[in-house]
Amino acid sequence: MTQFQLPTTPPLENGDRLTRAEFERRYQTMPHLKKAELIEGVVYLPAALRFKTHADPHSNLLGWLWSYKIATPGLELGVEPTVRLDMGNEPQPDAALFISEACGGQAQLSQDDYIEGAPELLAEIAGSSVAIDLGDKKQAYQRNGVQEYIVWRVYDRAIDWFILENGLYTLLPMDNAGVIHSRIYPGLWLSVNAMLSGEMQAVMATLQAGLRSAEHAAFVQRLATS
Repeated sequence: MTQFQLPTTPPLENGDRLTRAEFERRYQTMPHLKKAELIEGVVYLPAALRFKTHADPHSNLLGWLWSYKIATPGLELGVEPTVRLDMGNEPQPDAALFISEACGGQAQLSQDDYIEGAPELLAEIAGSSVAIDLGDKKQAYQRNGVQEYIVWRVYDRAIDWFILENGLYTLLPMDNAGVIHSRIYPGLWLSVNAMLSGEMQAVMATLQAGLRSAEHAAFVQRLATS
């Protein structure tokens, strides 16, 4: 009869309270685990991801951000990257758009290839995770200086786009056409109703208008000369 042996490193479990160093130590021993987050010192493991309430909106959001990124040299875009925000927070946001360090961005890539510091923009698809995304995670992003934060509340059919002003998040307004304009990324325009409805041709038409704007051209020039 084979005797059971305890693992030398405990596995990550939902609700564990850990330091970032211990979180990383345990995470590295679980290669089968694709996503785990440390938020305000607490471990969160995701539930199984559904298609219409996560995978589909996630792909549409990424397509929009990727189209902006390729038109704006000097930016980096990551899908669920590990972000070392501070000693109690190591999230894996659904998307991270940040200015490269060479162009004056506020986040850096570590020697072991993780993001360290606060990317300029993070985005989350919030289904069952909405309480975390608009609660402790939002507080951690705000405190660490994430300049813009997008939360797509899929069950509510709503998109919240926060801008950091005087250390606090406030909602970016929509214009009369229902479009939100990023302040950190000139030309990053979002037709909210089109995105919520999955009308990606309309989403991309609005983005293309933003990419043709004088503000975007000036931003590209600024990044090139940083």
